[in-house]
Amino acid sequence: MISINKLEKMKIKDLEKRYPFILSFFENNKLDVENHQECTFEEFLNSFSEEDIEEWAIDIPKMRADLEAYVNQMVEFLGLDKDSVDQVTIIAGKDKQGNKENFGELVINKSEIVSIVGPTGSGKSRLLADIEWAANKDTPTERAILINGELPDKSIRFSTSNKLVAQLSQNMNFVMDLTVKEFLELHAKSRMIDNEEEVIQKIIEAANKLAGEKFNLDTPITGLSGGQSRALMIADTAILSTSPIVLIDEIENAGIDRKRALNLLVNEEKIVLMATHDPSLALMADKRIVIKNGGIHSVIETGSDEKKILSKLDEIDQFVTNMRTKLRKGEILEVTD
Repeated sequence: MISINKLEKMKIKDLEKRYPFILSFFENNKLDVENHQECTFEEFLNSFSEEDIEEWAIDIPKMRADLEAYVNQMVEFLGLDKDSVDQVTIIAGKDKQGNKENFGELVINKSEIVSIVGPTGSGKSRLLADIEWAANKDTPTERAILINGELPDKSIRFSTSNKLVAQLSQNMNFVMDLTVKEFLELHAKSRMIDNEEEVIQKIIEAANKLAGEKFNLDTPITGLSGGQSRALMIADTAILSTSPIVLIDEIENAGIDRKRALNLLVNEEKIVLMATHDPSLALMADKRIVIKNGGIHSVIETGSDEKKILSKLDEIDQFVTNMRTKLRKGEILEVTD
């Protein structure tokens, strides 16, 4: 909650920079602040004479209250001014048979990647859902999720404007009749960012580094392939989304550069959890959660030997990628020593 005392003590120019939407408040209330940029809002209100107040029917106390309410509503709607999420803690619940999970608590820190592995139907997606909704022993697993060591407030858990978590699913289809540029402009405007063109350019460049086949800002989003759609949304989530926690459900078949995708998200200081069947992705993570029978069976740190195996898997991936590229070009594959 941003108090009116804090807002009143900020200069008009700083209010406009931090909360660009405040310009609409000034316009709707017919407040001419153009020549008062160096004044605080309190000083601006005090500049009205008694004659001005009477002539223009200015209600100073109501204006203060309206400004406070307007800013807080917009901040909540846009997901701005949220406290930084430095860690997520998973508190043990139970498996499908009611047995307590085989750990006490697991702390996941900012810029950390955690993979979630286990057979199909074992409960990987259930764990992602528990994290997405910040479970508090009120889901079938009876797990609890802490944010920065504390149970999140109900307003965060159940608000439709909750921006703590961004989720990327395996299937991603667009239905809007927009170009990539129009789609990104729409998202950028909703975030009210200042450097819109620069951010959009950064997103398209990052997306093209992930996608198998490049696309541009004029490409219709309905014309993007599955891999291109996935690349666009990962780049958009990493660069433009304010959500500090990213949940990924099976990225392996998305037709993108998976390693670049994870590095991009981590470089933007996200907490990344991904359910996967891919050994390369599992070993790219700092640790992996093993799911059995609906519960967390174990948590394994990725060791040095496994990193060596990852290097071998990367070589295999590169070989397969090269073969795929040649096939797409219509080349004949040959046996090499």
